[in-house]
Amino acid sequence: MASHDRDDQFAPSRGRQTTPTPNAGGKGLLRKIARRAMLERGLLPDFSSSVLAEMKGITTAARESDSSVRDLRSLLWASIDNDDSRDLDQLTVAVPGIAGVVNILVAVADVDALVKKGSAIDGHARANTTSVYTAAELFPMLPEKLSADLTSLGPGQERLAIVVEMTISAGVVQASDIYRASVLNHAKLAYDGVAAWLEGHAPAPKAVTNVAGLEEQLRAQDEAAQSMKAVRHQHGALSLETIEPRAVFDGEELSGLVVDERNRAKELIEDFMIAANGVTARYLVGKGFPSMRRVLQSPERWQRIVMLAAASGEHLPGEANAGALEAFLAKSQQRNPDAFPDLSLSVVKLLGRGEYVIERPGQVVEGHFGLAVKDYTHSTAPNRRFPDVLTQRLVKAAISGEPVPYGDAELGELARHCTEQEDQATHVERQVRKSAAALLLASRIGERFDAIVTGASPKGTWARILTPPVEGKVVRGAEHLDVGDRILVELVRTDVDRGFIDLARVIVP
Repeated sequence: MASHDRDDQFAPSRGRQTTPTPNAGGKGLLRKIARRAMLERGLLPDFSSSVLAEMKGITTAARESDSSVRDLRSLLWASIDNDDSRDLDQLTVAVPGIAGVVNILVAVADVDALVKKGSAIDGHARANTTSVYTAAELFPMLPEKLSADLTSLGPGQERLAIVVEMTISAGVVQASDIYRASVLNHAKLAYDGVAAWLEGHAPAPKAVTNVAGLEEQLRAQDEAAQSMKAVRHQHGALSLETIEPRAVFDGEELSGLVVDERNRAKELIEDFMIAANGVTARYLVGKGFPSMRRVLQSPERWQRIVMLAAASGEHLPGEANAGALEAFLAKSQQRNPDAFPDLSLSVVKLLGRGEYVIERPGQVVEGHFGLAVKDYTHSTAPNRRFPDVLTQRLVKAAISGEPVPYGDAELGELARHCTEQEDQATHVERQVRKSAAALLLASRIGERFDAIVTGASPKGTWARILTPPVEGKVVRGAEHLDVGDRILVELVRTDVDRGFIDLARVIVP
């Protein structure tokens, strides 16, 4: 998404010189910027001595002999994540039934088994509420000995998990259950390799062919996920495809920016996680428990979205309507797939940001507009997000018949805090992306680029250069511009330390 956290007080200062070389300092410079940004945003870049001391007492993964913990190690569980991911939160498996019915099982790492409520480790996780992924350095929510090992669902490792089991028919969850289990990851797979195979562009990865039966297993998962995706989009889930450039390094030097594109394997995991989060939310409701919901209410600037559609010759209703918006997006993607990420970016900014709220027994809160789901919590990434740890504790208490582990006022405060800290973490990640972009463009002052306006407010106007995909502030010629406008810009200044890229609009006669 675009980054619009630069205030007017940070307008370009007169006399400051542009960074002299494109890659001066490289990763080391970006690392310093990342750590400073963490502190400025009220996030903890390092673990305290109390956390480190507590970690010394944790030497093995959690084990339980309780008969209620099912032994599901023999199922063909596999993880699908980024190539370099070590903090593996979920495994998936399909159990085909008859007449097109399939059971999809999602195993979520039981982080709570080692990270106890009120511990020093829990305190750090509660303070930051999320792992922060920057181009130069990862700031994990949990010590890596946990998140990348003892609570990660790594290949060949027996681990405790919370399993969400869903019976899927014609893309719809017909029945579901949640329980504790012991699981084993039989294959660590990567999005790109699995997607290329599923889409018919490459043979199956060796990690797939090395496990007997895994090819058929993944085909069954893909078929179920595609049917679930189709149903969600029929109900108005939005087909959004935004551009998030990722820094690429040659050793310590920044060499470029690449865009991680959506693919079929990412969609598979996304659809299963959305379904599992919905099942978890409904499970807690059924047990009379509160839950922390992730909601995106009606779009903040629906009328501007209506105008964007009108500029393409399409009509949207005057009141926010997810189904109508999805139909417009789907048509736009089919008509002009190359321009679709730019349209998506504009719509994302106009939709606004999500937030955490508490749904208490007997109370109904809004669902998630962009996902077209009413019941949505965060539960499937406890190694990376504190709301998921909190939800896991609620679920485990509900399973075992124990009292709610958090007080009502505490839950409300945690929802507010998690929303705020997630926003701060996003700012940090954006800051480092912007600094990396400024570093990459520092030697290209005076060049002209095609761009799209990504933000327009009293604080300023921003535009994203199409190639390379980086964003800057329009410091000259921004009058009357709005989100979605296409313009020509000239690069006039960069400031790597603060991540500023200043652009001037070029009017072509």
